[in-house]
Amino acid sequence: MSICIVYFSVDGHTRALAEAIAKGSAARLFDVTALSDADWRALDSAGAVIMGAPTYMGGLPTPFVQFIEEAATRWDTGQWRDKLAGGFSTAMHPAGDKLNVLTSMFIFAAQMGIIWIGNAETGAPVVAENEGINTDGSWVGVTASVPREGDEILSGGDLETARRYGVRMRAALEKWKR
Repeated sequence: MSICIVYFSVDGHTRALAEAIAKGSAARLFDVTALSDADWRALDSAGAVIMGAPTYMGGLPTPFVQFIEEAATRWDTGQWRDKLAGGFSTAMHPAGDKLNVLTSMFIFAAQMGIIWIGNAETGAPVVAENEGINTDGSWVGVTASVPREGDEILSGGDLETARRYGVRMRAALEKWKR
């Protein structure tokens, strides 16, 4: 079963998180602003869809909302029912209202009959060896904050959290589809 990651990214932060999740899950990446008919067929047949968008003023950006509206045309047929799904978001600030974006994605998934898989990584100081992992403390999905200094697009810990989430999603899909 395939995993598809659909995302919207302007400055590359959300795409970097998508790429890290793809490393852990062997997922295909799809930019919501450039979906072809073949891409929609891939999404329709996927076992899991992971959604990602930056947080804009506490909510989803318009291009991602447009994706949700198009995907919702599958609601009445149950076409996406029993897929697995999850979400991720980036923002400038550690809180940055990213939970609102993840909640919007979760509610969309629930209405579509999709099974949501959250983030399970616990960072330091609770797990001392996980320094830099899940620094935002988000379990609904993966979140990352844009670094305020240096050349990194995202922190190494946020990217590793995303990769581990990809591994979790792959394992969940394999278990779910047995």
